[in-house]
Amino acid sequence: MAKPSKWDFLIAPIRRPLDSIQNSIVNYRLSRPYPSREPNETLGAYGERLAALLLERKGYLILERSFRTKTGEIDIIASYQNRMIVFVEVKAWENGTSDGTGPADRVDEKKQKKITDTALRYYKQHRLWGTPGRADVIEVIQNGPGGSPFMRHFEYAFDAIGQFQMFS
Repeated sequence: MAKPSKWDFLIAPIRRPLDSIQNSIVNYRLSRPYPSREPNETLGAYGERLAALLLERKGYLILERSFRTKTGEIDIIASYQNRMIVFVEVKAWENGTSDGTGPADRVDEKKQKKITDTALRYYKQHRLWGTPGRADVIEVIQNGPGGSPFMRHFEYAFDAIGQFQMFS
């Protein structure tokens, strides 16, 4: 945790209203309707498009989509507040289930290992070793052919799996 400076008593009254304004802008962006599915678009591509839009509305900067290496694929790689790299796995389903499970439950240990290995390759390719990272999962459930999508964003969904740890 950062040590408070002697000037915090001057900055804090300014920062609080700015945070409130930023939160209201994000809430407005999130309340706007999402686009409908294109006729020839697969459910997976539609889910990734909606997830990228959700992240942009939350203030993330999308760095890459569908990053592929020989170890696997990461659906979305984003930057959060220019401080953290976020590796996002998107899972989309046509309808919800009655047993309480969702698409995010399908990210098992094997998939987590693939995401971790691919994220390490991304770090190496872009020379980002000192940058903190995390793994998120976004689930998209399309309720019927004309229904509106339901999305949930799980931040810090899982820890890195394998020999090396890069998430903080």
